[in-house]
Amino acid sequence: MTVLGPIEAADLGTTLVHEHVMADFIGAAETGPHRYNKDEVIKVVLPYLLKVKEAGCNTLVECTATFLGRDAELAKRLAEESGMHILTNTGNYAALGGKFVPEYAETESARELADRWIYEAENGIEGTGIFPGLIKIGVDEGPLLPIGRKLLEASARAHLETGLSISGHTGDGVAALEELDILKKNGVDPSAFRWVHAQNEKDKEFHLKAAKMGAYIEFDGIRADSVAEHVEFVKFMKENDFLRQTLISQDAGWYSVGEERGGDFTPYTMIFDLFIPALRNEGFTSREVDQLLIANPRESLLIRVRKHKGS
Repeated sequence: MTVLGPIEAADLGTTLVHEHVMADFIGAAETGPHRYNKDEVIKVVLPYLLKVKEAGCNTLVECTATFLGRDAELAKRLAEESGMHILTNTGNYAALGGKFVPEYAETESARELADRWIYEAENGIEGTGIFPGLIKIGVDEGPLLPIGRKLLEASARAHLETGLSISGHTGDGVAALEELDILKKNGVDPSAFRWVHAQNEKDKEFHLKAAKMGAYIEFDGIRADSVAEHVEFVKFMKENDFLRQTLISQDAGWYSVGEERGGDFTPYTMIFDLFIPALRNEGFTSREVDQLLIANPRESLLIRVRKHKGS
């Protein structure tokens, strides 16, 4: 499901599964469209989208969470003007100390939160007629706090009723395994889950454990100074026969609300300029690169209910 409507999975093409257009770090209580000018944001961001499209990218998953700068209308305008497929999300984000958790998420039950997300999946986001293509949540390091466990329970309910997959900003490997356990206990197969920022967990055994449970392991945050480390993460997954559950992206972009012209915008092209050549230097084939950027995102983002076999 893109911001311009549904497309066939085969039409996703080369996909960056975790990027950002804009972020507002002021907090849930103060954020809103009154804090930025959409035309200015588009003027800044559009050239970067056109550049990555020229590099061969077809689809960008816009993972900015609610109350952190998610703007479905902005994403739609950028999709129209760039000619790229763009996906947006539903959900709530409790990482970074809970600064972006709205008051209702603190007081409502997992069922009530799930109903909010399901409503957006079925009726559109905030009256725009634009639908989310995934669920985005965020938690800090494990063990999970009560708000984090509630978000996972809500994610499970929402997934089982909508088929939307889940991107989980995750503080460390302890949190990741706890997230997967909660999903399983609530009837969801771990294959519905992308462990976002898995590169922040340096113990690769956690990646292996989560992959064996069925989750997708997402190494994002690729930068010039992290290419070598990210290559080692991907090589480890390949050596352990989990390349089919490996995702790569950059966590790039970030027009920062409140800074002049959005501050320092990080380009979306580092994977194409630096990372793919580095993989090829390590013996990765074109087919394996396509696995990472085409086949795996396509399967992971496919809208379908993934029930845990033991449920």
